Amino acid sequence: MSDESIEQRILAHVSAPNYRPVKPRALAKQLNLPPATHGDFRKLVKHMIKAGKLAWGPRHLVTLPGAVPERSERPLVTGEFHRTSKGYGFVRPLGTPISEGRQQDIFIPLRKTGDAATGDVVKVRLKRSRRGDPRLSGAVVEVLQRETNQFVGGFLQRGGQAFVQIDGSIFAEPIPVADPGAKNAAEGDKVVIEMLRFPTHFHPGEGVIVEVLGARGAPGVDTRSIIREFNLPERFPLEVMDHARAQAAAFDESMEGRTDLTAATIVTIDPEDARDFDDAISLEQLENGHWRLGVHIADVAHFVPEGSLLDIEARERATSVYLPDRVIPMLPELISNGLASLQPDKLRYAKTVFIEWTADGARVATEFQNSAIVSKRRFSYEEVDDYLADPNRWKSKLASGVFALLGRMHQLAMILRRRRLEGGAIELTLPEIKIDLDKKGRVCGAHAVQQTVSHQMIEEFMLAANEAVAEHLHDQGLNFLRRIHEQPDPRKLQALTEFVRELGLECDSLISRFEIKRIVQQVRDDPRRHAVHFAVLRSMQKAVYSPVEEGHYALNSRHYCHFTSPIRRYPDLVIHRMFDRLARGQRPVDDFEQLALIGVHCSDREQRAEAAERELIKVKLLTFLKQRIGEQMEAVVTGVEDFGLFAQGIELPAEGLIRTETLADDYYRYDRSTHSLTGHRQGNSFRLGDVVQVEIVRVDIDRRELDLRMVRRLSRASGVARLIPADQDKKKTARKKSKTAGATKKKTVRRKGPRRPG
Repeated sequence: MSDESIEQRILAHVSAPNYRPVKPRALAKQLNLPPATHGDFRKLVKHMIKAGKLAWGPRHLVTLPGAVPERSERPLVTGEFHRTSKGYGFVRPLGTPISEGRQQDIFIPLRKTGDAATGDVVKVRLKRSRRGDPRLSGAVVEVLQRETNQFVGGFLQRGGQAFVQIDGSIFAEPIPVADPGAKNAAEGDKVVIEMLRFPTHFHPGEGVIVEVLGARGAPGVDTRSIIREFNLPERFPLEVMDHARAQAAAFDESMEGRTDLTAATIVTIDPEDARDFDDAISLEQLENGHWRLGVHIADVAHFVPEGSLLDIEARERATSVYLPDRVIPMLPELISNGLASLQPDKLRYAKTVFIEWTADGARVATEFQNSAIVSKRRFSYEEVDDYLADPNRWKSKLASGVFALLGRMHQLAMILRRRRLEGGAIELTLPEIKIDLDKKGRVCGAHAVQQTVSHQMIEEFMLAANEAVAEHLHDQGLNFLRRIHEQPDPRKLQALTEFVRELGLECDSLISRFEIKRIVQQVRDDPRRHAVHFAVLRSMQKAVYSPVEEGHYALNSRHYCHFTSPIRRYPDLVIHRMFDRLARGQRPVDDFEQLALIGVHCSDREQRAEAAERELIKVKLLTFLKQRIGEQMEAVVTGVEDFGLFAQGIELPAEGLIRTETLADDYYRYDRSTHSLTGHRQGNSFRLGDVVQVEIVRVDIDRRELDLRMVRRLSRASGVARLIPADQDKKKTARKKSKTAGATKKKTVRRKGPRRPG
C-alpha cells in the first residue's frame, strides 16, 4: 500500500485531465475503495469540501474549486449557511480560515435565503455591492447538502392547525405538521419531526411528527430532546448485546500469553463518580536511582474482536458521550463497566507500558506487554489530595506498599511536569465548570473542577504513555492514528500579539510558544487572565485524529496518539490492535487511507459529543435561570460583537447576551481589532475578559437565549477596576436608535472550561 494519503489520491484523480465530475460513491469506486468504507469516504469528501480542497458541482458532483464554468457573470460560491432569528442569513465560504472572523461571510437577505437551514451547504450567487458597502451579499441558488432532515421542537395548535416550533433559532416561524393525531401529541409536548418540505420566505414548510418525547419540562425530556437533536445513539442493538454476553461467558481469567503482574502494587485514581476505570499505575525505584513506571490500560481489544458486531457498533459510535445526567457509552456496560474495567481486587487484562526514567525524568527505555493485573486500591482524586496534604493521617489506613507508592507517584509526576512545561508545553489554567443536578436531573448549583495535584499526577503519566507509544510506532516505520494539533495560523498569532499589547502587556511576537507561556504565567493572578486565556484559546486549532505526521502543538510533542482510554475512545482501540499484532511478531496492517477515514469519522463524532454536552448544559442552566429573572450575578465578557457583549457567569456558567442598545449610558462603537465596545465618554469601554455584574432579564429555553443587562463593571481586562452605577441615565439618543435598528448577524457562543489539550 502506498504511503500516499487518500486525500492526495483524491486530488490527483479529480485533477486528471480526463476526470469527469461524479458523485462521492462513484468516486470511491473509481479509486477502488472497499464498499464498507464508502460511508466514511463520503465524510472525508465533505471534510475536503469544507476545507476548500474540493467543491460541489451541479447535481452534487465532486470537482475542484472553480472548475465548473457558470453561465452567469456573477460568481457562484459554496459555503455553510447560518440563519439568524430575524430570518436573514450569512454564508461562510468553505475553506475560510477561522482567523478571518466574520469578514468573509456573505450576507443573504431574507427573500434570498430560499429553503436553506442553518448548517446546510449551499451555493450562493454573489450580488454586486452598493457603493461604499464593503459587505458581500448574495442569494442562495441551491442547497447542496442538508445538515439534517429531523428536528426537535415544541408542539402547539393555532386556529385548529398543528405546528411545531423548532428548538433554537434555526427556523423563525413554527412548521406546520400533518396528522399529529397519529402520534397523540398534546399541546406543549416535545416532539421530533421529519421535514417534508423546508420553509422559505414564501412557504411555511411542512413536517410530520415521528416521535413524541414527552411534556415540556418533565424529567428527562430535555435530555431526550438533545439526544434526538444530535442523533446520538442510545440502546445497543440486541445482536450487539448478545455478542457482549458471549464475551462475558467466555472470560475465564486465564493468564496464558500474558505477563503475570497480579502481585504488583497497582492502584487506580479517578473521579469520585467514575464508573469505568481505564488506567492503573505502578511505580518503583531501581537500584541505579532510575524510575520504572508502569501504565496499565484496560485491554478492551481482547473483548472486542476486530470486525465483529461489537466492533462495528463501537466504531460507529467512536466515543462515549458524557451528558450532565447520563453517559451514552461506546461499549455495552458488560464490558465498559465490567469485564474490561480495572476494578479493585479483580483480575483484569491490560496493555502495559513500562517506561524507565532517569532520576531527573529523562526517558531511557520503553517496554510493552500484554498483562494480567489486580488493582490493590481504588483512589478518588479527593483522597489523593488529602493524602498529599497530610500523609501521616493515611499511614494507618493503607497497606505499606500502597502508602509508599503514592509518595513515589507524586515525586516522579512533579519531575515530569516541570520538565514538560520547561520544554515548551502550553497549559492554560481556566477551571472546568460542572453543574450540579438533583435526583430529577434539575440544576441546583455548579462548581469548578480544579486541576489539583492529584489530577496532574495522572495527567503526566497518561501523557507520558501516549507519547511513548506514538514514538514506538513511529520508530517501527508504521502509519498509525495520531492525535494531532496543528500549529496556529501565523495571522491569528499576530492578531493575538496585538490584542495582548492592547491589554497593556509588553510582549514580543507570540509566534513563539515560549512567549505565549510567559504571558500566560505573567497574568496568572491578574484580572487580565480571563482576556488572555480566552484569546489564546481562540488562536488555537482543534486537535483531531489523523495519520498525518503533524505533531501536537500545545503539548510540544512530535509524536502523540491516544492509547490510554480504549473504553471510551475508538482511536485508542485501533492503537491497541496494532500492538497485539506486534506482540505476535506480525506487522500491523499499514493502511494510511483507512486510517485517514477513521480519523475523520472519530473527530466528527468527538465534536458532535462535545456539542451535545454543551447544548444540554445550556438548556439545563436556562431552565434553572428561568425562575431567577431579576437576580444578579458576576460574569466575564467572553465575546464582543457590534450588536452586544456575550458574558458567562463565573459561578454558574450560563452565557447570555448584553445587547448594545441596553448600554444606555453612551453611544458605543465596535472595534474589531481590540475586541471592544467603546463609548464617547472617557473610560467607557468593554472588552474581552472584563468582569461585570449583570442582571438576568429574559430567558427563552426553546430558543436557547439568555438576555442580560449590565449593572456595573467589577474589573477591567486592562487590570484597572472601575464601577459602573446601575442607575445611570437610560435614555437612548436618536443616533443610537438608528444604529441598533440595523443590528446585524447574531450568534450564540457557547464555551466551558478548557479540556486538557490531548
